[in-house]
Amino acid sequence: MRSPRLSKTRSLRRWTESLRRSKERKMAAPRRRRRMMVSRERKRERSGKMGVPSMCHSLLFVFPSNIAYSSTFPYNRAMQIRIPLNVPRQKREVYERNYRMATHNTGRLFVFAGDQKVEHLNDDFYGPSIAEDDQDPEHLFRIASKAKIGAFATQLGLIARYGEDYRSIPYLIKMNSKTHLVGKDQMDPLSLAWYTIEELEGFMEESGLTILGLGYTIYPGSEFEAQMFREAACLIYEAHRRGLIFVLWAYPRGKAVSEERDPHLIAGACGLALCLGADFVKVNPPSESYGDPEVTLREAVRAAGRTRVICAGGRETAASDFLARLYRQIHEGGVAGAAIGRNIHQRPLEEAIRFSDAISAIIYKDATVEEAMKIYEGASSL
Repeated sequence: MRSPRLSKTRSLRRWTESLRRSKERKMAAPRRRRRMMVSRERKRERSGKMGVPSMCHSLLFVFPSNIAYSSTFPYNRAMQIRIPLNVPRQKREVYERNYRMATHNTGRLFVFAGDQKVEHLNDDFYGPSIAEDDQDPEHLFRIASKAKIGAFATQLGLIARYGEDYRSIPYLIKMNSKTHLVGKDQMDPLSLAWYTIEELEGFMEESGLTILGLGYTIYPGSEFEAQMFREAACLIYEAHRRGLIFVLWAYPRGKAVSEERDPHLIAGACGLALCLGADFVKVNPPSESYGDPEVTLREAVRAAGRTRVICAGGRETAASDFLARLYRQIHEGGVAGAAIGRNIHQRPLEEAIRFSDAISAIIYKDATVEEAMKIYEGASSL
């Protein structure tokens, strides 16, 4: 006859073994599912039917909260995205989603820049050649909500005040800003972050807004450049850890900089942005005194490597001249888009929307200048 103690010991061993096997099956299940998904994708590719990743079947985004996204652009598997190694595996789908949404699956970026209320105070919003619409800060949000942009870049405070009524806008939060009141003859430029990444993360989770990435300005050549480089590097790293894209504004400026628009210096700033890890770098185009700006831009594009270069829009110019310059910057200079503020928001609302759509057509649709002008004039739509 078996000992009761021995029976209990054997039963306990069987139960422990059963529990261990159950845990192993649960842990192996996700791996089996991934292998099955990869197998199905390969079969589709062999048969000429390109599958769409499961994350793009859903219109819900999983970070920072359940934000409803409208799928306004076609999914293009042909565009390969090089995801930085500092993006964790569990955030790679989030990063890819943000990147594809901002670039409309083209690899190019159109940023509607709305950070000038700090950078230039009210100079860009009031004056004889500026539309009366621009005196109302909400003008920026009306444009961003109706125009076909990649992202609307502005400060968190402005987003917090108006974002409740403009949830469809894809936002890029500008982490630092400074005014133009203190000239470089008084002090070299210094612009530090207004928020920590933890404070920003709290806002993202609580607001439920569509936030695709962050932006930050550095001033190479300033005696304070080391502080800004350190802060930018940390923010880029932390943004990537959360699946966000990062756009770096890079303006060589300070008493040590004799010519801010020197194409060789601009190329150096683009290489610096690459070393800091930015996804995109915004620069001012080179001065015409060094030759054709579209040609001299090529040095910057090559220096930037896998960081894509976008150009600043600058002061307001005639629509036809601006669109022609943008087209050359992309197709001759090799840049990947533009970040434009004053040239858009200083116009009346309807004109600003049409002008934005014309810009978007050149950046995202490879439209000609003539086709873009028809959009601006209202003769056709994007």
